[in-house]
Amino acid sequence: MTSVTRSRRQVRLSRKLGLALTPKAVKHFEKRPYPPGEHGRARRRTESDYAVRLREKQRLRAQYMLREKQLLKVYENARKQAGLTGEVMVEDLETRLDSVVLRAGFGRTILQARQHVTHRHILVDGKIVDRPSFRVKPGQTIQVKAKSQATVPFQVAAAGAHRDVLPAVPGYLEVQIEKLSATLTRAPKRAEVPVTCDVQMVVEYYAR
Repeated sequence: MTSVTRSRRQVRLSRKLGLALTPKAVKHFEKRPYPPGEHGRARRRTESDYAVRLREKQRLRAQYMLREKQLLKVYENARKQAGLTGEVMVEDLETRLDSVVLRAGFGRTILQARQHVTHRHILVDGKIVDRPSFRVKPGQTIQVKAKSQATVPFQVAAAGAHRDVLPAVPGYLEVQIEKLSATLTRAPKRAEVPVTCDVQMVVEYYAR
């Protein structure tokens, strides 16, 4: 899939789900904030409870760019933990390495952050980790490896160029953007996570 095709798909999905998933989708979404298709402008019929829950689940999946099987596994693990299952799900997803790379501002989108990881640009406590699903633990530091820091994409990131499209750095991260270094200082809390989703609806979808 080409980058152009992928971008178009993300814009279309953004309109379908009612939220901008990428910076490029923001402009398109502002112009056409209705769902795609010939009936996109029409007033929506009253949605069923199932449709509402399904959309919230799709929103969560899209923001982390997960496959259905991956999100289901996160749900199954979360419901075994103490606390509200939906909140535990999001808090767990925020500790994924690709999520931390994005929140730190090393990438502009979750896809770019994931590519940084899979292309072996990211160190965790000094060791290369190329699994986007790797869970970063409180106290661990992620950093772009020295050789990669000299490349244009990371020089752009180090200059703070992505901050214009990303949410503010959440309180559970301590970032030194000029050094392309970030530390997860504590476990994330759902209220701090910049994700648009009714997590209780997601739980109800899977519990049906």
